[in-house]
Amino acid sequence: MSGLIHVLNDAVANQIAAGEVIQRPASVVKELMENAVDAGATVITVVVKDAGKTLIQVVDNGQGMSEEDAGLCFHRHATSKISEAGDLFAIHTMGFRGEALASVAAVAEVILKTRRKEDELGTQVRVSGSKIQSQEVVSTPAGTNFQVKNLFFNLPARRKFLKSDQAELRHIINEFNHVALTNQEIECNLIHNDTDIFRLKPGNLRQRITGVFGKSVNAYLLPLKTETSVVRIGGYIGKPEHARKTYGEQFFFVNKRYIRHPYFHKAVMSAYAQILAPDHVPAYFIYFETDPERIDVNIHPSKTEVKFEEEKAIWQILLSSVKEAIGRNSLSPSLDFDKEGVIDIPVASKDREVRPPQIETNPDYNPFQEEQTYHRERITFPEKGYRSTYGQSERSGEDDRLEGWEKLFEPASAITSAGNKYLQIKNKYVLSPVKSGLMVIDQRRAHERILYDRMLAAAEKNSPVAQQTLFPETIRLNAEDYQVCLEMMEHLETLGFDIRDFGNQSIVVQGIPAEMTPGLIKEKLEWMIEQFKNLQEEPVTGEVERLARAAASAGAIGYGRPLTGTEIQELVDQLFACSNPNYSPSGKPVVKILELGELDKYFKA
Repeated sequence: MSGLIHVLNDAVANQIAAGEVIQRPASVVKELMENAVDAGATVITVVVKDAGKTLIQVVDNGQGMSEEDAGLCFHRHATSKISEAGDLFAIHTMGFRGEALASVAAVAEVILKTRRKEDELGTQVRVSGSKIQSQEVVSTPAGTNFQVKNLFFNLPARRKFLKSDQAELRHIINEFNHVALTNQEIECNLIHNDTDIFRLKPGNLRQRITGVFGKSVNAYLLPLKTETSVVRIGGYIGKPEHARKTYGEQFFFVNKRYIRHPYFHKAVMSAYAQILAPDHVPAYFIYFETDPERIDVNIHPSKTEVKFEEEKAIWQILLSSVKEAIGRNSLSPSLDFDKEGVIDIPVASKDREVRPPQIETNPDYNPFQEEQTYHRERITFPEKGYRSTYGQSERSGEDDRLEGWEKLFEPASAITSAGNKYLQIKNKYVLSPVKSGLMVIDQRRAHERILYDRMLAAAEKNSPVAQQTLFPETIRLNAEDYQVCLEMMEHLETLGFDIRDFGNQSIVVQGIPAEMTPGLIKEKLEWMIEQFKNLQEEPVTGEVERLARAAASAGAIGYGRPLTGTEIQELVDQLFACSNPNYSPSGKPVVKILELGELDKYFKA
């Protein structure tokens, strides 16, 4: 049967390609800002309305386009960056495939105004759904002005799945930051619904980081700089004492391109391994510079996944660089080596010949030519008082054998007893004998379950109980977390929070749920925001449940917290009053019963 296969028309093909490149309004911001950087702009202004659903406008003062180029730029694979396949391995620009503008035009209504500095008049092009509606001569400033309206107007299913305005604006802020943090010499502005979010003036890297994340960041930035024959590493890392439990200030860039790289993240965390508090993540802004031929940036349409040719060698260099930066600032012991010059690190490559090491020998050497003399020194110990010399009492040989067993027993200070029923071990687990064996309770997860149930019960009855703070606490957040907090604020009151928007990326906390322990409000709020972000993609049943999970995680007692006998008893009683005491709100086990039969296996003759 013939006629089954046919060639898609350009409009449909562009819509399919747009599905890979343009996933949400933030994708449009990313592509247009990167084009502006490639155009040599010194000022880039991004204006969005309704988180980009209604309007995304990117204005730059770059080199602009001619009348002919303005019409061609919306065609698929139309690009000024590459002309042959070999150019893919020497890419110095942000965009290069020629898919961005074609993809944007396929799913939105676009108005382009552009003019080169040497031209008196510019060009205006109107495109809708991949079709050029008009092209005419207009008067416009030098540079380029893109207006993208009604995103996904011809793909209602895609538009329906966009998140709330706060969530979409958060993604836009992320993409804006990625470009701003790699181009500190460019003025970058972001305006949402006629409100300034960022006004970043040109400056050095440290000024740009503080402009994005606030002046408080400046106090804990440590410079990072290493030059090798393989890669150059620069930027800043954060002091360990300022590490947070939440993500948001961790960035890798290669050749001015933002990348995600879990493997290199492990190198950074390994450098902090011995000096970082548990469950904390340090801030870092790390910039790699390497030969474009040694990386592949064309792995994914978003170009955030990059393959390095000498990945393992760079991992080791990064680990050493971060450790050296920490040690240089007297945060941990370090050795002072002469670091002048470029380190020549031998890295295996396809072009390098591998040779076995050459061993020099002396055929005339005679080991019996000279008499070898050895001196043995006898070491003696005092007959009595040996142990007292080292701070130990004298013991018999039998007592010495018991010395190793003592290390197996928990010190009394690490065990808390609640009568004869419960014991707290390592300030983490609560143990109790039961008929079938031994019950073990995870204290943090137990408290999470208790808080979650109580908050939901109060929300369902519309009777949340809040404890007012002694003094209202004003907290300034970074732009992304501020948008998350605004998104949460609508339902926070139903859980017992009293939080108000103070403007200028700040909020005021006047009260928290009565179930939560007072104090450390800023840390709890940051942790709650991070948990809420992580839960947004999970199939939970509604915003209130999601918020309750985040709040319970933020307010639960931590591991390492000693409990009194009364507190242990209350924790257990409240846990087994919950509807589902066996599992935490996230589905992790809270209670484990070690059966007698399981215990007996360890003591079989």
